[in-house]
Amino acid sequence: MTSFSVKAPATSANLGAGFDVAAVALELWNELEVGEGNGAVDESNIAVQAFARFASPHGRTFTFVERIPRERGLGSSASAVALGLVAGALAAGLELPADELLEVGVDLEGHPDNLAAALAGGVCFTWEGRIARIADDVPAVAIAVIPETRVRTAAARDSLPQAVPLEDAAYSVTRAALLGAALASGRSELLAASAHDRLHEPYRAEHAPHLAAIRDDLPPGVLGATLSGSGPTVIVWAERGRDGEVERELQRRFPQHDVRRLDVATTGAGPL
Repeated sequence: MTSFSVKAPATSANLGAGFDVAAVALELWNELEVGEGNGAVDESNIAVQAFARFASPHGRTFTFVERIPRERGLGSSASAVALGLVAGALAAGLELPADELLEVGVDLEGHPDNLAAALAGGVCFTWEGRIARIADDVPAVAIAVIPETRVRTAAARDSLPQAVPLEDAAYSVTRAALLGAALASGRSELLAASAHDRLHEPYRAEHAPHLAAIRDDLPPGVLGATLSGSGPTVIVWAERGRDGEVERELQRRFPQHDVRRLDVATTGAGPL
């Protein structure tokens, strides 16, 4: 295998109250072409480090196509790790399931929820190194509102408290249960009921003021809105058939942001 290419999708993690558990793969793809060459290899690149878990990167070239904006809460680092893992396994002649790839690369990414969805596609729950792909789609259409500002995941994580009031914990457990039921059953009214959180979103909200602005005045046809990963991107969940009008209204309200529909990716990282 002298030259080959792989792709990996963007992801949106948490989906509200599914903190560090739930994520969905989205139709926005990064790509990596691995070829032959004798030049220096950037071993600080996280995708190259992931590749090296299975095969030596030396004597190879790594050419990236990056479409997922960095540090916007859309899983750009998880996509990079997924690219490297899949490419490295291919180079080594291995066919490994998503769970095994996750186990090998999760320490590089640090967030198994994003990496699980990037590897498996669809809507995933992950815990203790296990992946459950629970649905191929979400009972709504995802409209991403993507600011120009960036948020570093580590800084966003540091903003979270070590303890929360029991009332807030109970609130989020209820919404997490509703989220799981919505995704498993495909019921949009349950998704709408789940689209709030008190474990992480309130502490990250200062980096995404448009989240409160959207929730305070939901456009017609919107079921709810959730912070994507650490933010600042917000995913607005639109009723099917009304996503076009929701997208146009959000573009009108937030002309300074990149507003776009992102369908659920039904496949995860793999060969091009």
